[in-house]
Amino acid sequence: YGGAAPQVRGSVMVSFKNMNKVLEINEELGYAMVEPGVSWYDLHDAIKAGGHDLVASIVDVGWGGVVSNTLEPGLTYMPYSIDQASHCGFEVVLPDGDLLRTGSGAMDNNPTWPLYKRGLGPTSTEMFMQSNFGIVTKMGYWLMPKPEVYMPLWLRLWDAAKLPQVIDALRELMLAGTIDMRPQLSNTLIMASMLSSRAQWYDGPGPIPEGVIDKIARELDLGRWMMRFALYGDEAVVDHNFAKLKARFMQIPGVDIKGEKYGADQWETLPNPHEQVMIGVPNNDLYKMASWSGGEEGGHVDFSPVVPLTAKHAAEAQQLMVEMCAEAGLDYLGGMLPINARATTFINVIPFDTKDPEQVDKAYSAAKRMVAKAGKMGYGEYRAHLSFMDLAAHQFGFNDHAQRRFNEAIKDTLDPNGIIAPGKSGIWGTRMRQQG
Repeated sequence: YGGAAPQVRGSVMVSFKNMNKVLEINEELGYAMVEPGVSWYDLHDAIKAGGHDLVASIVDVGWGGVVSNTLEPGLTYMPYSIDQASHCGFEVVLPDGDLLRTGSGAMDNNPTWPLYKRGLGPTSTEMFMQSNFGIVTKMGYWLMPKPEVYMPLWLRLWDAAKLPQVIDALRELMLAGTIDMRPQLSNTLIMASMLSSRAQWYDGPGPIPEGVIDKIARELDLGRWMMRFALYGDEAVVDHNFAKLKARFMQIPGVDIKGEKYGADQWETLPNPHEQVMIGVPNNDLYKMASWSGGEEGGHVDFSPVVPLTAKHAAEAQQLMVEMCAEAGLDYLGGMLPINARATTFINVIPFDTKDPEQVDKAYSAAKRMVAKAGKMGYGEYRAHLSFMDLAAHQFGFNDHAQRRFNEAIKDTLDPNGIIAPGKSGIWGTRMRQQG
């Protein structure tokens, strides 16, 4: 999605590399207080070093930042991650140098600052996510008590046409609380990108042919879609929920499910990096997906609209991506990450070889076309690469872009000179807007 790169050339970059302290871990109330330079490895190591009976919901690649991922707002996978609910309380340096604490932190010595997301009056925490209104210097992050049993699960689907049926079943099970975490659905090529490279399977022009994808699905035992998910809790409850979800999913032809239960003494040494991630053990193994095209110099840009978690919308979004990838001559690497039980991101990973300017241009051009076309269908991006942030923000056009005008009014009030991250999420200060 662009990392820390600025929208405007010549910008001064602020590094948080040395603000890397885990300031507090409270086992009784289950939270950590972290600085913005804390990585997922740092948080995991601090929990482990303190002997805390807690785990943190983390991302797929361990070198990422806890605060930076939260501010985007990025997705993690354990139960506390649903609707990006793990954060609680920000400390923020405003553009004029004033220091603000959001929520209950607005009161001196309030012990509920990392416990209660609100305070009195409007809650400002969300204003500092995907915005350029201030710089977050501390954040509370909720931690989960270690469950008695952790059961990572894999659902494999051999017929891609049945994906909408899987989505309907998943929604039902999430709404009922049977699945209480964030599943990850990936098509054959996304899973293959974490295990191999494109050149091992196909080096011809255009997208990988269907016959080759079928071969990959068989030889790597992936199916045409896979869903990784998990159950956590007392063993009797885990067993009950596994029986319930298995009975529901197995009604769909071409589906199989497998999983195994583990105790806490086994989590750190699980051989599958996916299964480590879902129990809060960071690793970098899944970063291999970036090398699908171009090897060590591979890259990707992601198109990631949010759609309702229904069969109808999943089918529409998948058709959009399949067709637009085919038109652009690109491989279709599709995935879904439900934000909650009612809505999901539908991510299209567009890979390219960074050494090939034509491939790079094709990837970014395709992503921009997808953003605009999805916008016409009513699907907006949940986060956007800086090269099309303005385009993604433009899709949110209700009432002559009332949201953008509101954001600009706040920007002009807090940051009249527009000094912090100009253009972030399509929000520009007056000076930059006047310059066009």
